[in-house]
Amino acid sequence: MIASTTAGGVRRFARFTGAAVALALALTACGRGSEEPESGGAVTLSVAVWNLAKTPEFTALFDAFQRANPGITIKPVDILADDYPDKVTTMLAGGDRTDVITMKNVTDYSRYSSRGQLLDITDLVTSADTSKLAGLPAFNVKDKYYALPYRQDFWLLYYNKKSFEKAGVTMPEHLTWDEYAKLARSLTHDEGGKKVYGTYHHTWRSVVQAIAAAQTGGDQLGGDYSFFRDQYEMALGLQKDGSALDFGTAKAQKSDYRTLFESGATAMLPMGTWYISGILEQKQKGATDVDWALAPMPQRPGASGVTTFGSPTAFAVNKRAAHADAAKKFVQFAAGQAGAEAISKVGVVPALQSPEITKSYFSNKGMPADELSKKAFQPDKVVLEMPVSEHTSDVDTILNEEHELIMVGDKSIDEGIRSMGDRVKSEVLN
Repeated sequence: MIASTTAGGVRRFARFTGAAVALALALTACGRGSEEPESGGAVTLSVAVWNLAKTPEFTALFDAFQRANPGITIKPVDILADDYPDKVTTMLAGGDRTDVITMKNVTDYSRYSSRGQLLDITDLVTSADTSKLAGLPAFNVKDKYYALPYRQDFWLLYYNKKSFEKAGVTMPEHLTWDEYAKLARSLTHDEGGKKVYGTYHHTWRSVVQAIAAAQTGGDQLGGDYSFFRDQYEMALGLQKDGSALDFGTAKAQKSDYRTLFESGATAMLPMGTWYISGILEQKQKGATDVDWALAPMPQRPGASGVTTFGSPTAFAVNKRAAHADAAKKFVQFAAGQAGAEAISKVGVVPALQSPEITKSYFSNKGMPADELSKKAFQPDKVVLEMPVSEHTSDVDTILNEEHELIMVGDKSIDEGIRSMGDRVKSEVLN
């Protein structure tokens, strides 16, 4: 560590030239390594992302930023989506100097920020009007910010219009979970020797747990998980009668929800709004002919309005970034007007909210034009997918482990829920 900037400290650096002293003092003040510009002052900025080829928002953002900043070239660090959390965790723990880290969810953000692995970028928040930046509060850690959201997603229901037409059914404007399960069973059939499932529940625990918490007001950090029970009963029931691909098979085969929906292998799919961009891109390429539309997420009986869950996606600066200043510039760009316009054009919901951006989003070629699809974009309440606290990461690990045991049948619903509570209380909250 460089000596302090007291008078004595300055005298100890007297052998340096004036320019070198200034550099040394600047490094002391910022507490990190130097910027490392390449020849000619150009900078190559590394950004960790997942599934670059299937996630068009990244390319859209990178292209827009590079046009606005010709002296900076972005080099994506492309990681498989399923491997992303573990890979980034290993990278940061090992002192990797990748400049920008995409925060796939707030759970990972909580983990990295609490370990001091991300650069404090509170100045980007306090120096600008961020009142229209949806999801920003999720990144508030004791009044400091280590990431800025560029995307704000929430979950809704995708469905295949042709599958509905063949079954002679229509998508209701309001759907309870019991009605959803009944609909899934009526849509399940064989077609040309291939099974078409009524619905597909991906292997993430949020498909069951986060929606249950959002619609019951349950606390995923509290240690009492009885509010999960109804949702597990519904999910396991569909799996048992063959109306949804069973969890064990989906996990073993690393099933891709995009492929299942775009190939017509499932008639319905609860999923986040981020998937819209993927469908639009695949349709544009001619890689799928799925005739799709949207509906609000199913609700609990007697619910008033539509409640769903969601989560912002953000960019953070690695505390050991090789080019921290350029990295901050990119993070600020992505969260701003230009970044929002860039991703809205490829069907991604930006964190920055404005009438102009919303209009631009719905003008995308290939977007469903029916009123129910538009209504799906107006939920009454979007609850954060997972609360953020110092316990988030540890609780998430436990809930995910027990979720898998329930879904593969190694534990009953009651056993799994009881184990969740016991473990969270003894291993985390005690």
